[in-house]
Amino acid sequence: MTHEELVAAYAAPGRHYHDLSHIEDCLARLGRVADLGVGDREILTQAIWWHDVVYDPRRSDNEEQSAVLAEQHVAPELRDEVARLIRLTQTHDVAPGDRRGALLISIDLAVLGADDATYDAYAQAIRREYAHVPDDAYRAGRAAVLERFASRPVIYPDPAFAAALDAKARANLARELKQLRS
Repeated sequence: MTHEELVAAYAAPGRHYHDLSHIEDCLARLGRVADLGVGDREILTQAIWWHDVVYDPRRSDNEEQSAVLAEQHVAPELRDEVARLIRLTQTHDVAPGDRRGALLISIDLAVLGADDATYDAYAQAIRREYAHVPDDAYRAGRAAVLERFASRPVIYPDPAFAAALDAKARANLARELKQLRS
């Protein structure tokens, strides 16, 4: 898969949030992490590019399929770690001491701690990605996902992201949950 094909995958019809803008936002956030070595930055850059390359809201194995594609296309010395990181995006669970994992998950979830307008646009984009799901089922499913994040003691496993975004993320989650239940 060439870089052009990778970019094209993010431009596929039906992608309203999991698109190239999401990747660009993630890369920009990675760029603001100051204390990373060249090797860590390259691994995380590749993980960001590949983590949502497969995205079909009707399937539950997108992360696994994205990891498999990364294993086929990323440089051999990076592929195992890049694939491992991508697989973390299935559950967003990160082991203590896994800085790369903490950064990737925190970057991927950063939108939860965005300003109201950005968060609302994100929530609307997710709804458009799940347009095939009837309203009642969508509200129940989306609420369950948001409740899982809200119930976590830590949404952002990276301490800097947690300090900057946790309070706003919790407020956004509570606000959307209230809307979903009304």
